[in-house]
Amino acid sequence: MTRERLYLYDTTLRDGQQTQGVQFSTPEKHQIAAMLDQLGIDYIEGGWPGANPTDSEFFNAKPQTKAVFTAFGMTKRAGRSAENDDVLAAVLNAGTDAVCLVGKSHDFHVTTALGISLEENVENIHASIAHCVAMGREAHFDAEHFFDGYKANPDYALRCLHAAHDAGARWVVLCDTNGGTLPSEISAITRAVIDSGIAGAQVGIHCHDDTGQAVACSLAAVDAGARQIQGTLNGLGERCGNASLTTLIPTLLLKPAYADRFETGVTPDALQGLLRISRKLDDILNRVPQRSLPYVGASAFAHKAGLHASAILKNPTTYEHIDPAQVGNARIVPMSNQAGQSNLRLRLADMGVQVDKGDARLAAILDQIKEREDQGYAYDSAQASFELLARRALGQVPDFFEVKRYRVTVERRKNKYNQIVTLSEAVVVVKIGDEKKLSVSESMDSAGHDRGPVNALSKALAKDLGPYQAAIDDMKLVDFKVRITQGGTEAVTRVIIDSEDGQGRRWSTVGVSPNIVDASFEALLDAVIWKFLRDGVDPCKT
Repeated sequence: MTRERLYLYDTTLRDGQQTQGVQFSTPEKHQIAAMLDQLGIDYIEGGWPGANPTDSEFFNAKPQTKAVFTAFGMTKRAGRSAENDDVLAAVLNAGTDAVCLVGKSHDFHVTTALGISLEENVENIHASIAHCVAMGREAHFDAEHFFDGYKANPDYALRCLHAAHDAGARWVVLCDTNGGTLPSEISAITRAVIDSGIAGAQVGIHCHDDTGQAVACSLAAVDAGARQIQGTLNGLGERCGNASLTTLIPTLLLKPAYADRFETGVTPDALQGLLRISRKLDDILNRVPQRSLPYVGASAFAHKAGLHASAILKNPTTYEHIDPAQVGNARIVPMSNQAGQSNLRLRLADMGVQVDKGDARLAAILDQIKEREDQGYAYDSAQASFELLARRALGQVPDFFEVKRYRVTVERRKNKYNQIVTLSEAVVVVKIGDEKKLSVSESMDSAGHDRGPVNALSKALAKDLGPYQAAIDDMKLVDFKVRITQGGTEAVTRVIIDSEDGQGRRWSTVGVSPNIVDASFEALLDAVIWKFLRDGVDPCKT
């Protein structure tokens, strides 16, 4: 059976940059473009040349990609020719193989926002696309507010599409700009567009997630005949975001309803790198990954209920819709005071530890988990610390080093400019074999700002671990969460630290103490020991 080709168009570098709090630098844009190209995206939209210095710099040194690199802009303005429109010229001068122009398709926006006649708008669309085609570019037309426009005035909305189509546009893209159209409406209207004489192989879909249905709406358009999907990594975008390609791509490749009918430029091997790409984007943005994201979230394959874990142990398909490894993810069986032996055995099996059902050590580990969670620990959110707890109970954690002492000081003073500044300093003494090592570190960053006592402590601990140093040189702290578990004078602080290494592995550890620094140090120690175990580091014998 011959499968139809679906084309994936990424707008992360433009739409994604409209996310509140997101601003890509030029080097970051290059990083993201390389990730998208490696994944197998067909079109990479780089931004709007001339709109801002970053985009202009990016297009001046545009990346070399297998994907069709695309510049974004708008149709020409009324009252001038396409050849003499400086904004359109800036887009064409970027020298990309493809150009995507946005234009109005809702009569209300034409008369209210643009303040021109409906006829002038249609002429602007036709002339702009025709000019791009004459310049040898693959032309795309983004029909802004198309679905709202179609519902208000279907004849005019279709006229706008046909103006672009007749001028030679390779793709006409139906945009749900306000994000309020429902999947059933998307399906019916997309079908009406195709019935009007524009082939589905030239129709694209661009959805926003204001009702939480951008992915469903995109798939509805595909079911109706559209053959290009626009979206962003991790669903970045203005307001509630755009259709998430990190959800759409695995759905298209792994669900028979689409995989049996369509092919994309993404291979199964590339799909296995999806989690890494998703996490890398969050790392670039300095954002904590959203745990609940479909397919790539840390909780996407987490099974907490004992009944579920028991079934998973027998057959993972009982509660998993795909194999997590297909997208680079992994199954997690969180441990908490609700856990039973089925959860524990499954979690141990995932760690590579086989313990027979009924083994007395299982009950002992569960009792310890419940006792420690009563003290404020949270192993549900700190899988690496759970693994260490279990392995210690099973005698599988060697003594890599001993912490003899540590000290943290925080100084608050005025500098020579009469400004209040703080400086944190940490001293850590460890014993490795028969040798003691003392490390001192400040928390000052390259810009001269104090990053706090936990930062100083982390840097001091990782500064000199002798024979183990190479194992932690690629390790970094990427998130730090604090929770007070009891109130008043009996307050206990729980700290959860997320760490990451050069392989893209991410793990969470927990510490609990009335003292926030002490709780942090406990979590830091667990993070280091867990990495030693996972990397197969041999303990020092001298």
